[in-house]
Amino acid sequence: MKPHWEEGLGPAVLAPDYQRIMEVLASGNGMRGERMDCRQLAAAVGLEPVPAKVEGVRSKAKRLAARGWLAEERPRLFSVPVGRGIGS
Repeated sequence: MKPHWEEGLGPAVLAPDYQRIMEVLASGNGMRGERMDCRQLAAAVGLEPVPAKVEGVRSKAKRLAARGWLAEERPRLFSVPVGRGIGS
């Protein structure tokens, strides 16, 4: 189980696959707040954007959102809330 986000807790406490998702969204093409859909996110973490891989990334991103690490602005569109980036 992934820990719930709280002040001062950084992504290093997450499993490597979850850390990669956080890194991509936090640094992406710009800064925190960058939004990506699951297909873009799968490709950005080095996976082939086929349905099975995209679904795996979606599942992990949903878990991170449920625990406060990510924001899901609409279905399948995720971002890192300000203050929850890699250095947090």
